[in-house]
Amino acid sequence: MIQSMNLGQAVPVKALQSEPITQKTPAELTQSFGQYLQTALDSVSAQERNVHKLNDQYLVGKVDVTQVLLASEQAQLSLQFTSQVRNKVVEAYQEIMRMQI
Repeated sequence: MIQSMNLGQAVPVKALQSEPITQKTPAELTQSFGQYLQTALDSVSAQERNVHKLNDQYLVGKVDVTQVLLASEQAQLSLQFTSQVRNKVVEAYQEIMRMQI
């Protein structure tokens, strides 16, 4: 029923070499966050253009309706996610502006 297993010798695990933590200035962090947001917005825009392109191809009969629906849902989810992120950023900004120093 229960058979013994030969597992072999244990090999010591090598320690991961961590990269040195680089200190970034707030200006660099802001710029990278801005670039991240710009990339995200460009991605949402590209998805919307893709949906329009697929819609046109569907009308001609070159694309299946499922591809159009999938692309449409992805674009809609991306837009909703972007809207939620924008709402949270605006909410955080308003909260900071209400702080009394």
